Amino acid sequence: MDRLTSMNVFVRTADLGSFAAAAEALRISPQMVAKHIARLESRLGTLLINRTTRRQHLTDIGRSYYERCKIVLSEAEAADAIALEMKVTPSGTLRVNAPVTFGTSSLAPFITHYLALFPETQVELTLSDRMVDPVEEGYEVILRIGELSDSQMIAYPLRPYRLIACASPGYLAQNGVPETPAELAAHSCLVYGIWSPQAPCRWQFHKDGKMHEIQPEGRLRSNDWRALLHAAVSGYGVTLGPSDVLREEIDAGRLVQVLPDYEGPSRPMHVLTPAGLRQTVKIRSFIKAVQKAFG
Repeated sequence: MDRLTSMNVFVRTADLGSFAAAAEALRISPQMVAKHIARLESRLGTLLINRTTRRQHLTDIGRSYYERCKIVLSEAEAADAIALEMKVTPSGTLRVNAPVTFGTSSLAPFITHYLALFPETQVELTLSDRMVDPVEEGYEVILRIGELSDSQMIAYPLRPYRLIACASPGYLAQNGVPETPAELAAHSCLVYGIWSPQAPCRWQFHKDGKMHEIQPEGRLRSNDWRALLHAAVSGYGVTLGPSDVLREEIDAGRLVQVLPDYEGPSRPMHVLTPAGLRQTVKIRSFIKAVQKAFG
């Protein structure tokens, strides 16, 4: 018999005053109540309840044991409550990986909001543009931009990662506003990434079912989006960047969208978790929050 169960039977018997009353309350037989009490007495080597044909009452040791049993049962109940709460309340450290530009500009502000909602959580955010191995490197949630090829991941689709072309008002006033993608050939373009002659960068735009592709040229290329954004705001050319970030600059008047009638490049975006990883409440809550924010 489980000792905690026997303690609970003993306490209920002491509270209710008889084996029969305890049996009715616990929905077991009076004989089973007697077995639980006898089990405790045998283990302790002493009598806990004096039994007569008319009444039952606690011995001196039984009264002391009764008080301690109530404390033990209360602590056990509190421990169960904590465990159950952890199953429904996100807690613990979550390891997340995301691309650098998206992570810096969009995901980081989202994470601070998530941490405010769930104060028992901690997030370790790693930003890198390389393809990470979540199992080998211990990541529980990964954000990816682009086509997926890893079948060992559970993927949840998000809204596409859209790019738009922008330049500063000063640059456009001096150099003119391009009306078509082809006219970007006459402009200084700020290009993300370091590209080789064998694999040049291409900017693609779509309109009316047709694709327009150009090879941007300019004086500045960088693998850091913040450098390009600073250059664009400072009037050094046209850049192609994430719409979520550039909308803030457009609303503030620091940048102007060019080619607004053309749809810029877009890439699929997903939040993923390893297929063999147990879906804890912290993982589920984070993925749900990401889907709400970026879905």
